[in-house]
Amino acid sequence: MNDDGGHARRPMPPEASGSRWSQLRPNLLSGFWVFLIALPLCLAIAKASQFPPIAGIWTAVIGGIITTFISNSELTIKGPAAGLIVIVAGAVGSLGHEFVPELTKSELAAMQAEGLSPEQISAQVEQRQKQQLSEGYRLALGVGVAAGLIQVGFGLLKAGRLANFFPLTAVHGMLASIGIIIISKQVYAVFGLDAPKNAKPLELLAGLPAALSGLNPAITLIGVASLVILFGMPLLPFRWMRRIPAQLVVLLVTIPLAALLDLGHDHQYQLGATSADGTGQYQVGPRFLVSIPPVLKNPAEAFAFPDFRGLTSRTGWLYVMMFSVIATLESALSAKAIELIDPWRRKTDHNREILACGIANTLCALVGALPMISEIVRSKANVDTGATNRLSNLVHGVLLLTFVLLAPNLIQRIPLAALGAMLVYTGFRLAHPREFLSTWRVGADQLAVFVTTIVATLATDLLLGIAIGMALKLVLHVWYAGTLQGMFRHDVEIAESPDGSAVVRVHGPAVFSNWLGLEKVLSSFEPSQQITLDLQDAHLIDHSTMQRLVELETESAAAGRVFQIRGLDSHRAASAHPAATRHLPRAPWAGRTR
Repeated sequence: MNDDGGHARRPMPPEASGSRWSQLRPNLLSGFWVFLIALPLCLAIAKASQFPPIAGIWTAVIGGIITTFISNSELTIKGPAAGLIVIVAGAVGSLGHEFVPELTKSELAAMQAEGLSPEQISAQVEQRQKQQLSEGYRLALGVGVAAGLIQVGFGLLKAGRLANFFPLTAVHGMLASIGIIIISKQVYAVFGLDAPKNAKPLELLAGLPAALSGLNPAITLIGVASLVILFGMPLLPFRWMRRIPAQLVVLLVTIPLAALLDLGHDHQYQLGATSADGTGQYQVGPRFLVSIPPVLKNPAEAFAFPDFRGLTSRTGWLYVMMFSVIATLESALSAKAIELIDPWRRKTDHNREILACGIANTLCALVGALPMISEIVRSKANVDTGATNRLSNLVHGVLLLTFVLLAPNLIQRIPLAALGAMLVYTGFRLAHPREFLSTWRVGADQLAVFVTTIVATLATDLLLGIAIGMALKLVLHVWYAGTLQGMFRHDVEIAESPDGSAVVRVHGPAVFSNWLGLEKVLSSFEPSQQITLDLQDAHLIDHSTMQRLVELETESAAAGRVFQIRGLDSHRAASAHPAATRHLPRAPWAGRTR
């Protein structure tokens, strides 16, 4: 252990001592562990996204095999992510309803007039809902193709830097709100319940206590056991036990439990007189298990093809925008996070990363799979299990392909309640209480942006939610600075010395909305130059900029470059946090010293 994030520093990256394939052994092991984690998560994310469960596996297979040869991100794992569930499920539902309307009251009245029984009418309604999901799925694939091509365009146009335009607190707020949305929907599956359709996340959470009166005890046993394992294993006192993927333990426990409860066959069981109808009779069967087609026997059922009619509607293009922007943003943030824990501090070409994801996402949508990103949880597990390069991503994709081809029957024994529990756990990690606490430690201003983004997202949608969070952050900047001037353009003065060192003096605000310009200036110098960033006349430095400057300082020190920051002694900080917002006590319009 050392100061480099807990990983031993090594003088040369592993590929410098030989070919990439010479590092196969450690990457085989890491790829195997990531495969064990990815298998249930791919199924769970696909199911929650209103896609067939096998679609999630195809995503990881394509992400593992295709992107390995395009991206230069050495340790990131590509696959479906919980952060995209809300967008994908929203696209399926919205486009399905738009192109396959609900049965109208007049249609239902006509059925009654024809003498159809309530059961027959209910069956018609259920059939229409299935048609909506089926059509919505294919329409979402058409949207996915367009979004993937836009991502390819982002990569070719070298738009990777644009990810840095979004303020960090608003992005974290968006991710936390996604976690709450996931929990609100998947907690019902843990208890064997169907979540109310078209209900908002807060409505789902508020309605849960009343819905629990109708829980299915057998399914609840599986779901609660899964939650105990997922939340309990990180608390175990033995480190070697904590290294075992909790998702794997969940499968090892719940698959035999589901077999013991005979979920593979439709039947009723008696348990007192506590069911919703008071009879004590409960129904279980295959509907509580994962269902995937046997690929080798029925390959046509394992894939689906896009319907591009969604691109003729405003709703379709709204989701194209959300797919392309959010997926690009999440991939860039994940790749950046993995850079910081890479033992060799290798840099990712974010334009190549976006290009790789765009190509793979286009292919995914063409065959019926979910969109992908560089997924942070599996990538972190990849680092922790000793991966040295991107071969581990390839190995995990090949293992998933092999498993789904040769052992589909085992996948179909996995209980949906266990998958629901995994997603509840994932959602909890996204919206963990410590996220609120750590944001508060950065400053009350950041907590306000964080909470506002969450509330706005829950009340509206992802794009509008993050836009409202960014708008509040800009309002706070104007409050601190006393003026809107300079918020969208950088104002710097560069002084170079004969010895090759340079001083970059910033005038006016240095905030998220003008960071790209400042970043371009700082990256224009030679790696060997000594750079000093003088912030004495920067009357406002926001949290996003401070965080990126702290990271730049750390990266420069690790690479042996000299980059230092000065001129902050006169600034007031929103908190003691090193990345807290800082501003000068004097009014900016009182004049500045150049």
